[in-house]
Amino acid sequence: MSAPKKLFIKTYGCQMNVYDSERMAEALGGQGYVETKSADDADMILLNTCHIREKAAEKVYSELGRFKGLKAEKPDLKIGVAGCVAQAEGEEIMRRQPLVDLVVGPQSYHRLPEMESKAREGQKVLDTDFPEEDKFEKLKNRPKAKRGPTAFLTVQEGCDKFCAFCVVPYTRGAEVSRPVARIIGEAQELVERGVREITLLGQNVNAYHGEGPNGADWTLAQLIWELDKIDGLERIRFTTSHPNDMMDDLIEAHGSCKKLMPYLHLPVQAGSDRILKRMNRSHTAESYIRLIERIRAARPDILISGDFIVGFPEETEEDFQATLDLIEEVKYGTAYSFKYSTRPGTPAAERAQVEAAVADERLQRLQALLSRQQREVQDSMVGREVGVLFEKAGRLPGQMVGKSDYLHAVHVADCDRAIGDLARVRIVSSGPNSLAGELI
Repeated sequence: MSAPKKLFIKTYGCQMNVYDSERMAEALGGQGYVETKSADDADMILLNTCHIREKAAEKVYSELGRFKGLKAEKPDLKIGVAGCVAQAEGEEIMRRQPLVDLVVGPQSYHRLPEMESKAREGQKVLDTDFPEEDKFEKLKNRPKAKRGPTAFLTVQEGCDKFCAFCVVPYTRGAEVSRPVARIIGEAQELVERGVREITLLGQNVNAYHGEGPNGADWTLAQLIWELDKIDGLERIRFTTSHPNDMMDDLIEAHGSCKKLMPYLHLPVQAGSDRILKRMNRSHTAESYIRLIERIRAARPDILISGDFIVGFPEETEEDFQATLDLIEEVKYGTAYSFKYSTRPGTPAAERAQVEAAVADERLQRLQALLSRQQREVQDSMVGREVGVLFEKAGRLPGQMVGKSDYLHAVHVADCDRAIGDLARVRIVSSGPNSLAGELI
């Protein structure tokens, strides 16, 4: 038998890209590929790209430039670009970097086997369509190898919100939700392979409206309750949500579904109503705060996470102060914050920009506040008992590391538990980015 071909995938960006990279590897497994951790060993290199961060496309071109020498040494090496930069740039990638053999958008990666075959024949292959067929259904035959205790599962893609700063509607397309039966089937298969915690993914996951068994659309809460019935699945999470789609039944599920973890990532982006309107967010600071109150009434111990954009076009100091005020009121357990950067083709890119130095200074102030809140929440965990799902061995002998119900990293010394075990742990100390605990 011939030796297997080696595939190197570098993944940028969000959890959905991590999930997509796994599926790309599965798709190419049928072509005789096995994954390698080194690009130098690869017969094919795939860059699964993200277009959210600043200068994302330029970073991809820079990364491709590093492979020129490797391509010269290995003429049969095939190089592909996938994901959102591939969707946005298209054939421009091949024009600027002729070493690229194939370009595939995030909705077409189920066609990778056919594209790889054409590339092996010497063709340049481009596919950035939004095909009607279900890419997940095309790749439903997954390998049955055992895997780690946590997994991502995409249930919804695309977005119809058209926030003024965001490229997702252009790179991922309109909102599409997978049918309930297919999600449940994939979840059951993951559990059979050793998974105990599943995170449901979507660009706008709580807008989920997949076809249920009776033909009617189901909400995300209905899907969660169906997943709750799976024996062996111990934990359910979901990300990322939009405030406008946080429906009553989903809030209720946080209060009554024991498998749904007490953690919610609910981005607000800004605390100024004027800026929120310019962002086309369709909610106000007041409506967001009242929503948080309702969620905490249902689940008082829930940890809230968020996203913030600083220096959005036309943001004044008064606008920025409104964001700080909102953060002070909500009190986040964790958050992600970024300085605004333009995305070509989005409405905000054409507006008057905030000076870089001003945006930098605001970002530092905002991150200092968020860091203080995060540390206060972590410190408040000391003395509490939490569930911990162990995911790997720690750096010290006998140490194990896992995630708490609240998604905090927890390390436990003198731990006799194995990877995949779920145990009760008492938190004994709080560090900068993790907690220490002891088995109960």
